[in-house]
Amino acid sequence: MVLLRAFFSFLFSFLVTFYTVPLMIRVARRLNVLDMPDGAVKKHKVPTPYLGGLAIFIGFIIGLALVFPQQNNIFSLLVGSTLLLVVGLVDDLRALEPYQKFGAQAIAAFVFMRGGLYLKDAFFAQWWQLALPLSFFWMLTIINALNLVDVMDGLATAVALGAAINFAVIAWLQGNQPALMLLSCLIGPLCAYLWYNKPPAQIYLGDAGALFLGGFLASVPFLFGWTLHNVHGFLVPAIVLAIPLIEVATLVLVRTWRGVPFYLPSPDHFCHYLRRKGWSIWQILLFVALVSCILGAIAVAFLYAGLDFWQLVLVGFVGLAVWYAIVLYGGQKI
Repeated sequence: MVLLRAFFSFLFSFLVTFYTVPLMIRVARRLNVLDMPDGAVKKHKVPTPYLGGLAIFIGFIIGLALVFPQQNNIFSLLVGSTLLLVVGLVDDLRALEPYQKFGAQAIAAFVFMRGGLYLKDAFFAQWWQLALPLSFFWMLTIINALNLVDVMDGLATAVALGAAINFAVIAWLQGNQPALMLLSCLIGPLCAYLWYNKPPAQIYLGDAGALFLGGFLASVPFLFGWTLHNVHGFLVPAIVLAIPLIEVATLVLVRTWRGVPFYLPSPDHFCHYLRRKGWSIWQILLFVALVSCILGAIAVAFLYAGLDFWQLVLVGFVGLAVWYAIVLYGGQKI
């Protein structure tokens, strides 16, 4: 019964977004809400409509309204995510200053936390002073990480979809019906949107979509009981979201080294390195999908299959080494 409801959540939201995206393309072209190529970071060939994030949001909300019972913390998640969508939409229509976007993200993070979406696991009972600052930092990091990843056709969508599917699998294993329904209502629109966002993309997420997805993926882990089977289970969201976390950490380090503010665009994303080594966009998307599957398997093994903390640390170091070896030195196409 649970899987059936999840399937209908997926199906309803998929269909709504699939038929909404063409409408958003027409609206974006009419209003001139277009992403212009610059030849440096934005290397698409023709001006491409934004508003893809709005189509995802519409499908998500309608699917949610049809199948999901109301709960207070879910309400806070929706309010915070909607705020991020609106801020991103304003930025798409009229560019905001970085401090304005950051301030709005901080307000959204506060909304999430006010609804109870913050670290409450037993591990933090003795370190409660750290729980709220860490939760706040986590949310701002993931929100911005999804936005930073959105630099190539289909990339941010594929990263978000992989993370959402991994969280949904864990929700199913835990019997966490609210989280499973919520994630099903997002996976459907992401799958529908990917049809139009695959290379060559007909539409882009825009800041509205990237911030909405970032806010959702930053807050949804707080609906889980991570330490039910593993005292260090709270690390699982970082495993599932390792791709955007590695990306944002790398960009901050590289741009700081070069004397460039981390929030300004530069061709230092992992996809740019791979493109310069001859990888096609489709190969990069398949690489991201493969890594997402591996991360999901590691997360499940850590929660349920006896992979202990130090083994996870070892796997993490090896994984980072392989990731950077492929990105920096993997000159051959896969």
